[in-house]
Amino acid sequence: MIGWAAVTGDVSLPSIALFALIFLWTPPHFWALALYSAKDYRRAGIPMLPVVAGRKATGRQIFLYSSVLLPVAVLPTFLGVAGWLYGGAAVVLSLLFMACAAAILRDRSNRSARRTFGFSILYLFLLFLLLILDRAPFVLGGPGALLP
Repeated sequence: MIGWAAVTGDVSLPSIALFALIFLWTPPHFWALALYSAKDYRRAGIPMLPVVAGRKATGRQIFLYSSVLLPVAVLPTFLGVAGWLYGGAAVVLSLLFMACAAAILRDRSNRSARRTFGFSILYLFLLFLLLILDRAPFVLGGPGALLP
């Protein structure tokens, strides 16, 4: 938001939407890490969610947050910050994130938590890369595109 305000001179709804995306992405990202590192957190006395609430409650929270991410991830499209290339990809990536989160609810091993953590990094990277590519002049149909 600071960067947005520095460039545009204001804090507007699009900047709040991008902030909300990162804000809502952070808990499932770190809780997935905390799930497969729970023993280490417990030994260190760090009260991460899996340590204080257990695996099942943590899995539910990861799924809840990843579900809320879908409409927030698509919001830049409806606010005019991104086009439909980004919007479509945001839906697909968010559904994949939710599928990873749902796997945590079914799987008692650390495999699904590791996969969710890894995918969460890719998810955020791809969303922000797509925000850039969607508005780049060299992308077909983007603003200033060389071809219509």
